[in-house]
Amino acid sequence: MEIAQVVGLALVTTILLLILRQENPVLAVILSIVFSIVIFTVMMGKMASILNVMRELTRRAEVNYFFFATILKILGVAYLGEFAAAICQDAGEQAVAKKVEFAAKIIIAVLALPIMIAILESLMQLMPG
Repeated sequence: MEIAQVVGLALVTTILLLILRQENPVLAVILSIVFSIVIFTVMMGKMASILNVMRELTRRAEVNYFFFATILKILGVAYLGEFAAAICQDAGEQAVAKKVEFAAKIIIAVLALPIMIAILESLMQLMPG
């Protein structure tokens, strides 16, 4: 699904949502979630291509796979957190969406900690004395 198809589907969904929100708000939320899942599922194929290229570059550069895996986890948390927060916002639950975003940021910080430690240790080895 290319961008023109995504935009077209988004516009049709938006028009349907505008109509449904007045008549049946629950059905509008369900349609929004279904649209989100469709887009997410279709984009997973594109994501797989990106991951394969990154995996190959990591192998060629002989970079520790732990760092690559950690970065992938961080990206996954960021995307899933954003996805879940957007669904919460669509349902009118801004407070819940903010909590999801907060939790995602904390999880990202925890996942990034080993990378930050490795960078600091490398810097300390380079410094004299």
